[in-house]
Amino acid sequence: MERLAGMVSERPVVIFSKTTCGMCTTVQALFTDFGVHPAVFELDVVPRGREIEQALSRLGCSPSVPAVFIGGKLVGGVSEVMSLHLNRSLIPLLKKVGALWV
Repeated sequence: MERLAGMVSERPVVIFSKTTCGMCTTVQALFTDFGVHPAVFELDVVPRGREIEQALSRLGCSPSVPAVFIGGKLVGGVSEVMSLHLNRSLIPLLKKVGALWV
């Protein structure tokens, strides 16, 4: 959990993903389309990825990926991110944490 906390504090937007996850790719593309450059950790590639995935599960991420953190706080997975986007809350949140300057 300590390692996870350090990772999510490194950048305004952090996404935990897997290279084989289509929804992970979709979430990453959404942020990229906005001009946001999230830190992306592919759990099937990074060292100790399985441990990180277990920590995400303990935080309540189900499924464990994609797991999106904005401003160091867990937002959730694809459903939560898309809900924020559809109710027009995502852009203001990204601006607030300094991930977007538009």
